[in-house]
Amino acid sequence: MFSIITISLKIAIIATIVVLILGITLAKLLTKYDFRGKDIIETIFLLPMILPPSVVGYALLIVIGKRGFVGKFLLDVFDYQLIFTWVAGCIAAAVVSFPLMYQNCKSAFLSIDKNIEDAAKSLGANKWQVFTKVTLPLASKGILNGLVLTFARALGEFGATLMVAGNIPGKTQNIPLAIYFAVETGKTSLANTLVLIEVIFSFAVVYGVNFWIKKKGTY
Repeated sequence: MFSIITISLKIAIIATIVVLILGITLAKLLTKYDFRGKDIIETIFLLPMILPPSVVGYALLIVIGKRGFVGKFLLDVFDYQLIFTWVAGCIAAAVVSFPLMYQNCKSAFLSIDKNIEDAAKSLGANKWQVFTKVTLPLASKGILNGLVLTFARALGEFGATLMVAGNIPGKTQNIPLAIYFAVETGKTSLANTLVLIEVIFSFAVVYGVNFWIKKKGTY
């Protein structure tokens, strides 16, 4: 059971870090610039949120599978099989949770008064200083909300992960996969324990972050 928990946390944490960086970067760029095809790009970003996880998993198989252009390249050049590894699980978790981070970051950036950023520029701050000292702090609540939702979604990812990472005990088996196959094989006690762990952990994360935000007076 320990390996199930550690694999789940490893996948969720790494996926969340990747999505945090991509979400902030892409949301900032797309809220700052207008260009032809922007709506199409944003729609593509949000597709994993509305498509069935199995469809997302199949799309990932086409890309990172042994015959996919990324998977085949890694296998031919580096002799590394991406499919059915915990890395594939991270990719699946990142893809399905990315829309949550992107939407929260986008809303946070759009809510910022541009006059505040302009004032910082007029006082001599460069673009990086404005972004790190003004923009990010003002958008911190939305980013943090997206971070929590992203982590929770990555921790609970099942469908896409099963498609690209499989259910390999000690290697790719996370908590949702372990629960499903425990129920399938009649291991009710194990399933109940894992469900309880998932609920307690998710509740603790969400409650802890909300408490921290309230304590900091950002409501």
